[in-house]
Amino acid sequence: MAASLWRAVMGTGAASEDADSAGGGVEFWRVPERAGWLTKQGEYIKTWRRRWFVLKQGRLFWFKDSTVTRASVPRGVIPVASCLTVKGAEDVLNRPYAFELSTPRETMYFIADTEKEKEEWINSIGRSIVQHSRSVTDAEVVDYDSRPGEK
Repeated sequence: MAASLWRAVMGTGAASEDADSAGGGVEFWRVPERAGWLTKQGEYIKTWRRRWFVLKQGRLFWFKDSTVTRASVPRGVIPVASCLTVKGAEDVLNRPYAFELSTPRETMYFIADTEKEKEEWINSIGRSIVQHSRSVTDAEVVDYDSRPGEK
């Protein structure tokens, strides 16, 4: 799924020499909203790999190393607007500092280095989901405390 998200965000054309196209126009190398090491479970082979993650403008990019420049090519990207939830997953994985990111089609798992980093990632990704999601507009929000006829 992440591969298909990657193709959807980046386009399916041939590789471009313009580094901006690799990031979907996002300058991921410059002033990220959050960046740091996380351990990510692979999409096909369920091994765990340490990757450098960058959250910027509604996209969560990952790289093999922490030296991210204009010429860097992300190993993958998740458009957070397609995500439904981000929450702790220690009980699911039976590992400390684990969290999950769910889309309508899959759930991806990550492990932070500390509880504080896990909470910071969950909060940052959660804020980004809210900011970039177009699935709920103000007109669609239901105020359950003010429904007529119920107290």
